[in-house]
Amino acid sequence: MTGEQFSSGVIRPSPSPLRPRKYRSITDILNDENCPVVEHDDYNDTVCDQCGYGDRDHQLLLCDKCDKAYHMTCLRPIVVRVPIGDWYCPVCSDHRPAIKSFTQTKIFDFFKIKKCTASAVKRISPQDSRKRRRRIVHHKKRRRLLPFTPTEDTERRLEQMGSLASALTSLNMEYSDDLTYSFDMAPRGANLAMYEKGGMQVLSKEDTETLEYCSAMLKRGECPPLLVIFDSCEGYTVEADGPIKDMTLITEYIGDVDYIKNREHDDCDSMMTLLLASNPSKSLVICPDKRGNIARFINGINNFTPESKKKQNLKCVRYSVNGECRVLLVATRDIAKGERLYYDYNGYEHEYPTHHFV
Repeated sequence: MTGEQFSSGVIRPSPSPLRPRKYRSITDILNDENCPVVEHDDYNDTVCDQCGYGDRDHQLLLCDKCDKAYHMTCLRPIVVRVPIGDWYCPVCSDHRPAIKSFTQTKIFDFFKIKKCTASAVKRISPQDSRKRRRRIVHHKKRRRLLPFTPTEDTERRLEQMGSLASALTSLNMEYSDDLTYSFDMAPRGANLAMYEKGGMQVLSKEDTETLEYCSAMLKRGECPPLLVIFDSCEGYTVEADGPIKDMTLITEYIGDVDYIKNREHDDCDSMMTLLLASNPSKSLVICPDKRGNIARFINGINNFTPESKKKQNLKCVRYSVNGECRVLLVATRDIAKGERLYYDYNGYEHEYPTHHFV
């Protein structure tokens, strides 16, 4: 822990209204035999068990079981904020989250999937996909976006959706496939591409159709071929569960929309820039801490080292879609099955310290 926590351990009944309140002095509390206090000087020689250095003491976490210290940035996954309550190091705790299983019915309910009969799906798919393939072949040469191709095996798709549902549940998040505008955050009217400083690139009509086509597939339970897994080093991360072609639209970045000024001291580690307005007070971010989708678990690369940069296979692009700002994650090369997905968290801003990323 970065600070000491004290508790008298004594439960006192509420005083009578006729009797004046009496409070124990802080000196009495600290001298209570049930609350031993370790002087700060005793930690002067504390060093990180991972890197062996004792600098950056404001980032050192002390395990409440073994009393070993770790820098927040030396831990894997990195700890982005000081934990509330007791904290245990990786050796003293099994920090792998429990994988919750979901039945088909619960998965459908979790993602609010509209059940379709086999005949209905058949009417939707073949004809549209044949027309679409002809358009895609033509547009591929013009670097148009491709819709993701869902896994054909229904059971496998349920496993993919189940992995996302389990990860979202572990973070107490709700699934959403649309940006959310809450009454106590930024209104939808604040998210206008016309406010972008220097202007914003407009998503073409064909690519907008691709975005809408992918959204329709998600509503039918046809998800991109992705699995959310837990890695002891990186935490939750996403890997391809099938081959993905270059320029494929992977997902849209989803969450609550809020003003940057309201989030300047926020400890959420996955906020995404949505709008950089000429007036900084109108700039917006996407906050996937309560609602989100699989984009929440796709990790950024360490863009400070050439070896890490090689892992990048997605790009994060902001577009004007029907006058509103949207953020899309798109494949920048062919991705093989089993390959993990990474994008440059900074984009062109280069302000976030990604040298701590794996």
